[in-house]
Amino acid sequence: MSDTQVHTVEADGVNLFYREAGKKDAPVILLLHGFPSSSFQYRNLIAKLAGDYHVFAPDLPGFGFTKVPETRNYKYTFDNFGKTLEAFVDALSLKKYVIYIFDYGAPVGLRLAVSRPSAITAIVSQNGNAFDVGFSDAWKGIFAYWAAPTAENRKAITWVTQFDTTKSQYESGEAHPERIPPETYHLDQALMDRPGNADIQLDIFLDYRTNVALYSTIHTYFREQQPPLLAVWGKNDGFFIPAGAEAYKTVLPKAEVHFVDGGHFSLENHLDEISSTIIKFLKKNGI
Repeated sequence: MSDTQVHTVEADGVNLFYREAGKKDAPVILLLHGFPSSSFQYRNLIAKLAGDYHVFAPDLPGFGFTKVPETRNYKYTFDNFGKTLEAFVDALSLKKYVIYIFDYGAPVGLRLAVSRPSAITAIVSQNGNAFDVGFSDAWKGIFAYWAAPTAENRKAITWVTQFDTTKSQYESGEAHPERIPPETYHLDQALMDRPGNADIQLDIFLDYRTNVALYSTIHTYFREQQPPLLAVWGKNDGFFIPAGAEAYKTVLPKAEVHFVDGGHFSLENHLDEISSTIIKFLKKNGI
């Protein structure tokens, strides 16, 4: 069966919502979403990959339909996201997998890779940054917040949680934004607008600085393990620029880089190009 099913599993004290499709004995792919989205962003890609792969797409804590009990007192940090993801793969007894990393999914998935290098069969990075050179100027206010996490600097970045920003992440850089279904950004915003969630998102943006501090460790992992890696990148992304894709070659000489003429959420308008590039890459690497 390749039809997508939705499930919930308890892992790390969290009720993790996830989507699953494909044959049980097929190679596994983990699709890790970004901000401010959820596994819903992969609804079309899952259908493309499920013919050859066993696909899993979880919602991270604070996103989508994953529920965190109040009694859990969960701290929304990338280190904890990484631990929760480890608990997720253990709960589902997943031993080997490709990781598809996008936006926030990159630092989460790469923590998993550093922790369990033997489990990673390949990496697909779709606008999933792991290098200082990959940040655009849109991050300047966030960098200021990192340097001085004052109430004033926190207030200055509240634009990242606003509807106009959510919508623009889908439409900016796209030649045909009118083709993007409005339910994408409306769903993201509706879930982010749940009571208390905007503050959680600002906390997560502050914690993103820990990812930059981890880059040297991640680069060491790349150099030592040399996992097959494909960087398939929306070249018009307003947050993560093409230099971040090219930088993978500095630590992974055999990395493949493919640019699509799209923005941050390139899957919406460039699904066929991206999915065919991924499948070709995985088949080339015996997966």
